[in-house]
Amino acid sequence: MPSVLQRHPRYSLLVGLVLIGTMFMLSTDSLPDYGLRSVVTYDPSLPSRVARSEMAYQAMLNKRHKLIERFGPTPKDIATFPPNQEPWPAYTVWDFFPPAFNCPHEIERPGAMGDGGKWTCGLSRIEKKPDCVIYSVGINYESSYEAEVLERSRRCQVWGYDFTVDSFGPQIPWSLKSRTHFHPYRLAGTDVPEENQYTLETLMQMNGHTHIDILKIDIESWEFETLNTMIKPYVTSGRPLPFGQLQLEIHLWGKKFSEFLQWWEMLEEAGLRPFFTEPNLVYQNYNKGADAELAEYSFLNIKGDNIFVADPPTQNTPDAIVYRRDAA
Repeated sequence: MPSVLQRHPRYSLLVGLVLIGTMFMLSTDSLPDYGLRSVVTYDPSLPSRVARSEMAYQAMLNKRHKLIERFGPTPKDIATFPPNQEPWPAYTVWDFFPPAFNCPHEIERPGAMGDGGKWTCGLSRIEKKPDCVIYSVGINYESSYEAEVLERSRRCQVWGYDFTVDSFGPQIPWSLKSRTHFHPYRLAGTDVPEENQYTLETLMQMNGHTHIDILKIDIESWEFETLNTMIKPYVTSGRPLPFGQLQLEIHLWGKKFSEFLQWWEMLEEAGLRPFFTEPNLVYQNYNKGADAELAEYSFLNIKGDNIFVADPPTQNTPDAIVYRRDAA
C-alpha cells in the first residue's frame, strides 16, 4: 500500500521545506531570539527622562555649594575626611558627590559579586547594537564583567589594556574570545610608544574607532592625570566625549578636597553624570587604619547622541525587533 507521502506528494514537499527551515534556524546566529533581551527599543520618552534627571542633578549642585559654605566656607577649608575630634562635622568627601543622576534605563551589575562587577545603565541598549565597542583599561586578570557583557550581547567587541598582565582574565570562555582584543599597553595622558603608553585618542585611532559605548577604567590613581588630559580638549571645543558610559574606580590617596572638586567639576562640564556609586569595602577591610579613599563610580555621558541618551537614527536592522514604549 502506498505511503501517505507517496499518495500526497505535496506532503513530501512540505516536510522537506520544514526540515530545511529547521536546519537553517539551528545553524544561523543571525536570527533574533524572541526573548526580552532581543528587543531593540525605540523610546520616544527617553529625551524627557534625561531632561528630568538633569534638572534633579542641577538641584543637587546647589546643595553641594551650600554644603561647602557650611563646612568651609571655601573648598580649601574642607577636609576630605574630617578628624575624629570636635566638632565632628557630619560628612566625608563622598557626600559632596552623590550619584544624583537617574539612569533612564534599567540598572544592573554585570560581573562577579564582590570585586569585578560594575553598575551599568541600560545594558539592553547595546545587546543588539551592531557596532558595540567596549574598552576595558586595568584588567588584573579579572574579566567577569567583560565576560557577562559578551555573553549578553550579539555584536559587542571588547578591547582590553593592561601593561601589568598579558591577557584578559580566565572568566572569558574560549567561545567568546574571538570578540576580544588585548594589548599590554598603559593608558595615560601622553603617548610614549617605546614604553607602550598611549592616550585614549591614539588607541581609538589604532583601532579605527570614533566612539566607545562603555569605557571601563581602573588605573590605580592615574585616572586624575589621564582623564584631565583626555577630557579638557573636549570641554574647550564643546565636542561631546567619545564614549557613552564611564565605569571608573577613583583612588583619592592623599588628594585635597579642592583638587578633587576641580577635577570632578571638569567631568561634569564635559557632560558626565554619576548614576551609581559603590565604596570599595574590600580594600577598606584590609586597610582598616586608612580612610575610605576608594570608590567605584558609574557615569552617563549626557552630551551628544550616544545610545544611552538617544535612539539611533534607524532601527531597521535585520536582526532586531522594534518595540515602541508608547505602544505597549
